[in-house]
Amino acid sequence: MAHGAGGKATRRLVEGLFAPLLCGNSREPLGDAARVEIDGTPIAMTTDSFVVKPLCFPGGSIGELAVNGTMNDLAVAGAKGHSMVVTFVLEEGLQSSVLEAEVRAMSSALRRVGVTMVGGDTKVVERGKADGMYISTAGIGRPLPNLRVDARSVRAGDKVLLSGPIGDHGITILLARGDLDLEADLRSDTRCVLPLVEALSQEAGPGVRWMRDPTRGGVATSLNELARDCGLGISLLEEEIPMRDAVRGACELLGLDPLHIANEGQFLAVVAPEYADMAVNALNNTLGGEDACIIGEVRKEPANAVLVSTRYGGSRIVDMLAGDPLPRIC
Repeated sequence: MAHGAGGKATRRLVEGLFAPLLCGNSREPLGDAARVEIDGTPIAMTTDSFVVKPLCFPGGSIGELAVNGTMNDLAVAGAKGHSMVVTFVLEEGLQSSVLEAEVRAMSSALRRVGVTMVGGDTKVVERGKADGMYISTAGIGRPLPNLRVDARSVRAGDKVLLSGPIGDHGITILLARGDLDLEADLRSDTRCVLPLVEALSQEAGPGVRWMRDPTRGGVATSLNELARDCGLGISLLEEEIPMRDAVRGACELLGLDPLHIANEGQFLAVVAPEYADMAVNALNNTLGGEDACIIGEVRKEPANAVLVSTRYGGSRIVDMLAGDPLPRIC
């Protein structure tokens, strides 16, 4: 299960098996989306799969999540989604009402983000083999003109921005399973972040170096991947990281690090220091970005690592997620 958590085991699997055999001699940093050219025409493309359990949870469901997650991977690659294809893997015996509800949720999400579903596939597996349904997607989009994100462009002194509170999705899913005797007024943060990315592009596009949506593995894993790809260190201020009290409390009770908890409606950005204030203002003035803020900066040391300065004056190294404390959250 750890190989699907987005942390260390996932990275070893990708770098040790998939990339060498499937990606040839490409030296591009690995990401959730890619920008390519076909006969001189630039496009962005991505693929994703969704195996969340339960299918429906406070704030969203697997159908809505599939659209938002796919479009977000394109958005943080600096592209606006244009169209999608989808594959449904359905379990024998799935109630037609459940399937219809998720197709309707997907349809509503497509309308909200202005994307067209242009094709797909359907498979059915035996009873007990798919937890109701799995959804796989692929999306293509057009690069935004003012953005060119690349981990290799990150420089010491750049600022690290976060679009809003962390941990809502992962903790919501955990509580929705009903395995723990805990209650909290939480909803998944699943949404399309493209409006925020477009606002960032318009106001501070030339200064945006890198972006990522911190889904599996959370903020810590995304920033550790960045540190490795750029060869620099990331220094965070714990007290500046926005988080709801319910998320903080649940993590303390369960012994989880909020920086490892998945998010589905937030993104990280690294911005040149001279553009940082403009970037924050652009996000704060856009619906859904009111809590966006600077949470740290890029430094030369500690190289290839993420350092968090605590509110009590200490500091700690935060590594990539090891294991899978919250499986099947997206």
